[in-house]
Amino acid sequence: MYLRDCWYVAGWSKQIGQRLTPVRMLGEDIVLFRTSTGEIGALEDACPHRKLPLSKGSLRDDTVVCGYHGLTFNHHGACVAAPTQERVPTGAAVRRYPAIERYGFVWLWMGAADQADESKLISIENYDAPGWGRTEGGDMPIACNYLYIVDNLLDPAHVAWVHVGSFAGAKTESQPLRIDVNSDGVVVWRWMMDTPAPAYYAPLIKFEGLVDRKQHYECVLPSIGINKSIFSPAGHGGPDKPLHDKTYINISYNFMTPVDEDNSRYYWFQHRNTDPDDAAISERMNAGAVMAFTEDREVLEAVHLGMKQRKTPYLDLALDAGALRFRKLLKARIEAETAQAAA
Repeated sequence: MYLRDCWYVAGWSKQIGQRLTPVRMLGEDIVLFRTSTGEIGALEDACPHRKLPLSKGSLRDDTVVCGYHGLTFNHHGACVAAPTQERVPTGAAVRRYPAIERYGFVWLWMGAADQADESKLISIENYDAPGWGRTEGGDMPIACNYLYIVDNLLDPAHVAWVHVGSFAGAKTESQPLRIDVNSDGVVVWRWMMDTPAPAYYAPLIKFEGLVDRKQHYECVLPSIGINKSIFSPAGHGGPDKPLHDKTYINISYNFMTPVDEDNSRYYWFQHRNTDPDDAAISERMNAGAVMAFTEDREVLEAVHLGMKQRKTPYLDLALDAGALRFRKLLKARIEAETAQAAA
């Protein structure tokens, strides 16, 4: 179950060079490469002759040469040479996926190419703003359906059990949650007042004493998680108060790309409103994120198997309300997209 008329992360820009790089997304095999002018090519990873993966061929003069009989394609997917015969065969073309580069990633439009719309790419506030620091980020494979990762990113309560030494803190296991739903996603959030800062964040906050802490867990279609951790001095936080001038904000941007029904690729980076040039802080934060996301992966891979092999019914808890609303929203959007395509 995938929404296709949207952008998904295919990889980090820095990882795509003048070589053939195979990726699998939404159950489709794609070959990525960069031309000598820096453009991204993204083609179906299958020669139209006998479907040998083009990634098993070679990149020559900005064209992809099939390793079976030399059919040659430009980065738009058009066949420009057929060495074994005089003329290029009619219909010798490869599907092209529109690609753009932004925020350090290569993004692919997985729907019809003529419907690709850059305005539908998420906008990341303050990405290059002075005063904001950013971690290098990372990526990891997770052997589970991408929606289980989305569920996890709309569940602030899990930190009390899964991330005991990092993100957990007072009241994370019991404080009531609020849910907001809009046309493009769901936000699950809460303020926890007058508590100690969690171990992961305590060295990063620029004030002493107890904190008012906000957990903002948001997922945007198709599968982007935006988790904001906001810390104000105790007595200065809350939904109806302006941010204190010493408020610390850390935003974790999470991009889930479905590989297929049983596998996902998880990309992330973190963005903070302090220490823009402190590489040591960025490295420490990224190491903490890797540790936490590895903890998540261990749980989610086991959840995927448990749900797939279940012999008895499962149940939903009150804490699943945000995730269930997101799944409902996604399902409705997919059904609308499918109906529009059929029409």
